[in-house]
Amino acid sequence: MARLIKKADYAISGACVEDIEYHPDRKLDKAQIIRLATCNYIQEYHNVVILGATGSGKTYLSNAFGMAASRNFYTVKYVRLPDLLSELAIARGEGTYRKVIKQYKQVKLLILDEWLLFPLKESEARDLLEIVEARHKKASTIFCSQFDVAGWHLKIGEPTLADAICDRIVHDSYRIMIEGDSMRKRKGIME
Repeated sequence: MARLIKKADYAISGACVEDIEYHPDRKLDKAQIIRLATCNYIQEYHNVVILGATGSGKTYLSNAFGMAASRNFYTVKYVRLPDLLSELAIARGEGTYRKVIKQYKQVKLLILDEWLLFPLKESEARDLLEIVEARHKKASTIFCSQFDVAGWHLKIGEPTLADAICDRIVHDSYRIMIEGDSMRKRKGIME
């Protein structure tokens, strides 16, 4: 289990479902979170979309779900989307693209943080389609985004690629919207 947790490369290694804060203004559905913490969505190859403003706790929540998966001996990988796209661009240049794509295909739970924070280049959209298509109905992905699903098309850019990517994500997803004050502000954490 310790090896799985280390390999997951969590942003918040101490995140756990038991420590999620259910302040009324956050409007979190505790029953839904407890259900997702059982990891049944991973067995059923469903995705989770976590939406909320900067500092709302998307990364913590996604890492808590990841930790629950690690405790259930699932392979997990946490990565920020900008880092993933950078890694794929370097891999393409070094001739290891297929190997890197294969690694992201095989992990049982992939956590993509900062999903579509920036508009994509067409090559980046193609890379994402490759990963999303390979994982569709075979593995689960958690997408953490500041932007509502309706705005994803615009961020992806090319309409055909946007349709293909969104279609494979949205219809098999549980959605969590985190509202309320920034958790960083609430806890007095300076950026």
